[in-house]
Amino acid sequence: MAWGYGCNSVLCMQTMTESDRELSAIVQKLWDNDINRLRPGTDYRISLQGKAGNLSSMNVGDYAVGSPLFTYVDETIFKKETFLAFISLLDNYESNTGEPEVVTPEEEAENHKFLDSIIKTPVLKIVHKYLVGKNKSPEETTAFKEQLYRIWFELYARKGSNSSGFEHVFVGETRGGCTIGFHNWIQLYLQEKLGHINYKGYTVNPDENKHILALHFSWKNGIKPRGSIFIGVSPEFEFALYTLCFLTSPSERVRVSFSLYDLEIVCHHYNQKHIGTTYPVLVRY
Repeated sequence: MAWGYGCNSVLCMQTMTESDRELSAIVQKLWDNDINRLRPGTDYRISLQGKAGNLSSMNVGDYAVGSPLFTYVDETIFKKETFLAFISLLDNYESNTGEPEVVTPEEEAENHKFLDSIIKTPVLKIVHKYLVGKNKSPEETTAFKEQLYRIWFELYARKGSNSSGFEHVFVGETRGGCTIGFHNWIQLYLQEKLGHINYKGYTVNPDENKHILALHFSWKNGIKPRGSIFIGVSPEFEFALYTLCFLTSPSERVRVSFSLYDLEIVCHHYNQKHIGTTYPVLVRY
């Protein structure tokens, strides 16, 4: 099965480069060591319902499929250390890009607590070792953590306000009636549970037993016409994967193949110092 969304057809047909294959081997290790990943159909269930309607004439209230995307999530997983630390960060941001972000000492401490929790996980250890070998990251753990903080949590200017890679990718933002960023399933589930998400259907042919989905939804007062997210993976897996692609590839589209998936990881750099946005696009199963 192939997805046309977000993928140049010529690029998709190209054979993988040696660099792609090397990265794919590392990503396969991350996948194999994502011990906190949920199992589709067992730890969570989703209801795909219908395909999203005409995206060219969209309003916040249009094309509702009538039911939530998530029908069940085993929330005991949220008691695990990395999930707890991740979820504590999700209410630290102003969703409207017109509102300036102010990081309080408590929020900064929560950022560090999250990094402390994930840096001990197998996936971050794999990525750290690889990046050190490529001279992309410092070997000392404290210095590596400082590098991660700069990439993900340091604020930078975005369209007249300020933002961070973490806020844009994992939390989401709204601007001018649009939802931007917002590429994380945990935030999607929690916001849907609060009644802030209106799921409007999938945008390309999906599989509810796979860990990736392209979808259309609205959040608060913003439309997300085409979103692409992993589902059921751990926060540390996404953090490790996106950091790996950001630091190792000058290209803003990285081709990786692992498990059942052939993906492009879109990773826009901001001033070569911060992550602007990053998300997966499925080329084919």
